[in-house]
Amino acid sequence: MSSKPLILVLVTGMLLTGCSNTLLTKWQDQQCVRNCSDPDPRKRENFEQPVIQTLQMFIGEMGCWLVIGLYRLYLRFQQKRSDTDGYQPIAANEPLEDPAEPSSPVLKALTVNSTERPPLSGYKILLLSLPAICDICGTTLMNVGLLFVAASIYQMTRGALVLFVGLFSVIFLKRHLYLFHWLALFIVVTGVAVVGLAGALFKSAEPSELEVDAGVLRSLIGVMLIAGAQIFTATQFVLEEYILESYAMEPLQVVGWEGIFGFSVTAVGMVILHFWIGVTEAGRRGYFDAEEGLREMGIKNVFVSSVMIMVSIGAFNFFGISVTRTVSATSRSTIDTCRTLFIWVVSLGLGWEKFIPLQLFGFGLLVYGTFLFNEIIQPPLKACLPNRPIEVREELLPEEPIEHM
Repeated sequence: MSSKPLILVLVTGMLLTGCSNTLLTKWQDQQCVRNCSDPDPRKRENFEQPVIQTLQMFIGEMGCWLVIGLYRLYLRFQQKRSDTDGYQPIAANEPLEDPAEPSSPVLKALTVNSTERPPLSGYKILLLSLPAICDICGTTLMNVGLLFVAASIYQMTRGALVLFVGLFSVIFLKRHLYLFHWLALFIVVTGVAVVGLAGALFKSAEPSELEVDAGVLRSLIGVMLIAGAQIFTATQFVLEEYILESYAMEPLQVVGWEGIFGFSVTAVGMVILHFWIGVTEAGRRGYFDAEEGLREMGIKNVFVSSVMIMVSIGAFNFFGISVTRTVSATSRSTIDTCRTLFIWVVSLGLGWEKFIPLQLFGFGLLVYGTFLFNEIIQPPLKACLPNRPIEVREELLPEEPIEHM
């Protein structure tokens, strides 16, 4: 398959798996696990285990090792075949391929990101535990927030990530933000605020004022948790960029190692929190009751959704890294915007939420602010233009962001 059709396949795969991550997680949250036959829907209890959902995300990331293993087996097979066939001269018209920068988009996720930096190996691999811990905190908070808001509001609120990545890039990576970057960040924050306000004001159509107030409060809490989680996600991105600017490693291996560290820390944390909080009267059947969570995982629909989420997350990371290394980080931002739109459309089609014009306005602000920040569109005023050539601009977002949900 030539490069262009293959890139289209990778972009489509990234878009589909990215949408699936959010939609499948929301569908999992809607699975009934207790009192399912009760005629009163208020007495039925759905699956609410954000910590276990974080654990299943890291299992999906560890699945990247399967791809790495298959690729290494393929290389060994090719080497043995070459040794058996003997030396074969390269044709004069056959171009030599740089092993550090293969032409195939699929192989770019499996090759070292640089040949000029020291390899990330030995005890230095433990550095990847730092972004993994940030991932644990951010993903768990977002999973809790998703319990309280619609899937589209969840995805739109995640747009606040660009704000914290931009700020942290200035503070820790010593990057420079121009006036139009600050304008873009202000627009993004306004868009997130409008989306959150729309979700809170139109959360419930119940006649009871008490239920409406409770729905509004849950929505506001959910939006705040998701937006706040972007602090941890931005820290994760900055740490990953700092590590990969100092050391060389295959991008898919970075995901795999973070999966191992994240799974280990989350599993140990689950055990500690279970015996500290989960076994108490107040903590029973709560987020930290690991025994109850594992019991609920045995329910058919919950188990099936977990397997689907793990596969989707692993595939999303592979597609995402391949697209980013083949095209650009700004193209990935555009694809992520389409992902948000598709999630919204699917949620409306499934009847999970109602169309809210104010939410559409907030989404428009998010898209415009993100595109402006990434210089996909030109700043509106000449005063906002940077005093530098556009073709030599520096990327403010990480070149190979590892996004898991």
